[in-house]
This record gives sequence, C-alpha cells and structure tokens, in this order.
Amino acid sequence: MNRKVKEVITGDIFKISPEWVFDNKTGDTVLISGYKHPEQVSPGDNSAKDRLTELISGKEVELRDMVMITRGRLLCDVYFKGKNIADYFPEYK
Repeated sequence: MNRKVKEVITGDIFKISPEWVFDNKTGDTVLISGYKHPEQVSPGDNSAKDRLTELISGKEVELRDMVMITRGRLLCDVYFKGKNIADYFPEYK
C-alpha cells in the first residue's frame, strides 16, 4: 500500500498518511533503512533534509521490508517511483 509523505523531519525520517501497521502497532513516522544521512555539518546545514523534501514531500511512497520499530519510528525500505530511496543517496550508504 502506498502512503503519502506529509512531512520530512530529517534526511532519513519522515511522516506519512495513512499510518503504518507493524507488529500490532501503528504510527506515522518512518526511518529509512539502507543509509544514514550525516548530522548537520554546520548550524543550519539541512542539505540532506532539503534533498529528501524535494524528492518525496507530498508524494506517494511504498514501505517494504519492515524491520522493527525504533523510538516510535518504523525502520524499513522505502521506495519512490519503484526505486529504493537509499539509491537516490549513494553518498550516505
């Protein structure tokens, strides 16, 4: 099932609608598996967040291969237009 991206929080975390269901729990926050964006290099450096926002904000994504819930966020692979989001950010793998 596809979900719409409501808000991008960081370069690898975002909120969706409708909520996901995993292991008898639900939520709206997703942590992308497959890469880790760098922490801000300098104050105000939101380049990873800005890039992810430009790519998926307000668009449909598909959640696959759900791994676990960590701090209320579903860790899983995320696909946009049939391509794994991690593949859009090879420098963060």
